[in-house]
Amino acid sequence: MDIAVTENQLNLLLDKLDRVRLELLRLRAMLLPEERLSEEETKELETARKEIAEGLGINLEDLITELG
Repeated sequence: MDIAVTENQLNLLLDKLDRVRLELLRLRAMLLPEERLSEEETKELETARKEIAEGLGINLEDLITELG
């Protein structure tokens, strides 16, 4: 079964997925306040926030790799 999407639709989806990922990180921080982020996690969170603020997204191959 093939599904066709336009590049614009794909970009919108990837942007929404980035926002969901950031929101999940925020929720995790709220729910686990006693857990401190590692230096690496802090850098990743800062990078994600900057990318979202700049309107950047994750490419599909990276998303598939990250989510398995």
